[in-house]
Amino acid sequence: MESMESPEHAPPAPGSPPVPGGLPGPPPPGAAALPPGTFAGQVVLVTGGGTGLGKAIATEFARLGADLVIAGRRAEQLQAARVELAAVPGAGRVTAAVCDIRDPERIAEVFDAAAAALGLPDVLVNNAAANFPCPAEDLSPNAWRAVVDITLTGTWFMTREFGRRHLAAGTPGSIVNIGASYAWTGGPGFAHSAAAKAGVKNLVETLAVEWGPYGIQINGLVPGLFPHGDMSADIRDGLDRAGPDAKDARQPALRVGRPRELGWAATFLASPYARFVTGHTLVVDGANWQRRSLVNPEVVPVRAQLGRGPFEG
Repeated sequence: MESMESPEHAPPAPGSPPVPGGLPGPPPPGAAALPPGTFAGQVVLVTGGGTGLGKAIATEFARLGADLVIAGRRAEQLQAARVELAAVPGAGRVTAAVCDIRDPERIAEVFDAAAAALGLPDVLVNNAAANFPCPAEDLSPNAWRAVVDITLTGTWFMTREFGRRHLAAGTPGSIVNIGASYAWTGGPGFAHSAAAKAGVKNLVETLAVEWGPYGIQINGLVPGLFPHGDMSADIRDGLDRAGPDAKDARQPALRVGRPRELGWAATFLASPYARFVTGHTLVVDGANWQRRSLVNPEVVPVRAQLGRGPFEG
């Protein structure tokens, strides 16, 4: 959410000791990272494109002239986002499709409708995912399946449909999978999501080699902390408990990300200027996932962090 941006850090007064100021802020909203019209005549399909970071990514593709298909499970949110995206300066045509990415037949219908209305999507952004914090021992089979089926299996179903259609047509394409840094590090409290995102990262590396000869590139994009209005209640509550300024102080950049910065990264990875970049996962988090303390803080079990009592079986 752009209104959650922190102010720019003022330079130190002459003669005073240097004070860390963090990474500078990005250009203002409305700026574009690529030449105008970079995606003119191209169709971009964004899953989870009706809210949050998916909509932020779709916005930057729209600004560069793309025709957009935004897909998600909630028709009301999609229609509101469709109107908003269509009003972005430079945007092409914008359509919305209700789709549960766990359903391969519905995915095929969405691709059929997109091809009929706009053309076969040239770019696929796999942004849709599911997640919630939970101690591993408390995860039910249904909870595990819900997250893994959306985050990993749904991403695979979308990717498979996109790849098969381009392979059949003999046309190039570009895929961007939204990942998470705990695909490398593990994610205590998020065993279901971390395992699924590790699979998503591996798909990037596997398919880049397998489909590269046919002109299909695939990359990953990992966001850090990008506050926005559609954040889940558990994440927003955690930020609120940390205090109004703590979210910046906890980042090596001394600020959080702006949603448009993630959009700029996505448009670059899918652009003609990144054609030799494939099989790569780009982390956009101000180095937060690499942060280490000289002395590690005291270990607090996940159950305690989540305010849960002892496991009773």
